[in-house]
Amino acid sequence: MRSVFICIAFAIGISSITLAQSRQKGKVIFFDDFKSSKLDTNKWNVVVTGFHVNNELQAYVDSNATLYVKNNQLVLQPLYSPGFVTYDGQHFDFISARINTKDKFEFEYGRAEARIQLTNGTGLWPAWWILGNDEWPQTGEIDVMENVGDAAWSSAAIHGPGYSGETPFVQRYYYPKNNDATKWHIYAVNWTPDSMVFEYDGKPMYTVTKAMTAKYGPWAFSNKKYLILNFALGGNYPAGVNKVKQPYLGLPEKTVKLIQQKQAKMLVDWVKVTQYNAP
Repeated sequence: MRSVFICIAFAIGISSITLAQSRQKGKVIFFDDFKSSKLDTNKWNVVVTGFHVNNELQAYVDSNATLYVKNNQLVLQPLYSPGFVTYDGQHFDFISARINTKDKFEFEYGRAEARIQLTNGTGLWPAWWILGNDEWPQTGEIDVMENVGDAAWSSAAIHGPGYSGETPFVQRYYYPKNNDATKWHIYAVNWTPDSMVFEYDGKPMYTVTKAMTAKYGPWAFSNKKYLILNFALGGNYPAGVNKVKQPYLGLPEKTVKLIQQKQAKMLVDWVKVTQYNAP
């Protein structure tokens, strides 16, 4: 019991320190509020894929139909496109959008945050995350926000060697009543050399420390990483939650119709990264 108390107290201490740090005046090293008429490709890459990952249902394409700026907000919008064939001959029934800052903006330590609004629909899988350049999972993955189409909750997680895939370091956040994922929220992570503190709307919701990961594998968060925004559909993770197998893995007919009606969207108001002086 005493050791459990010490661990909890340590985690609370880390949260308090990191939260205080996030309130300090730091240096903004990346910011995009999407005030231009289209995506700023000096900051972002549009990702095009021709392969299946995690049994997901979408091909990522470079198209103004799936990725565009409207009302000073970035819109990622999956579309129903039966029989779509990728450049390498793979077949998909859905297309969608994914962007990253690889080779354009990369950072090590700081506060990364984004203001995002989601759509409710079982099996939709929008995400805001951070990844390193090397082989996965050794390079480390920080999932600031993932949602599998349930507006009641979103989750944060980290992945590294020995704690990837079904990672033990994951936490759900259940939204307050009348303020679910379909409303605007700020999703943030405070990343330091020995901890990760996730905040939703300015409140700590999950803390992971270097000491906590030691029993599973090495800390994979001492390297530069880049930002990612994407909108996936179905696949292993959503199916594991919603148990849907038809008409698509993890994606029920009701959500297919939502996509067909062009109602599924991920809206991003802004993205910001701030760095603070080391203590």
